Amino acid sequence: MSLEDRTARLTLRIDPRKKALFEELCAAEDSTPSQVVRRLIRRYIEETTGKAWKPTEEAPRVGRGPARRVTRT
Repeated sequence: MSLEDRTARLTLRIDPRKKALFEELCAAEDSTPSQVVRRLIRRYIEETTGKAWKPTEEAPRVGRGPARRVTRT
């Protein structure tokens, strides 16, 4: 079983109106909310680390200091 086939649960709180709109937008593009969130997380990882995500590799270790802010230009 590849690392990408394994799953872990991520629970978050979101405004109910925002959730409803998100689900409608996902359905309009024939995607599930989980698929879209996975894509967003993968893109965030790639932008933050500067490396393409490769599911066969171990996740990079990130320091345990305060959360790092990413500035967009």
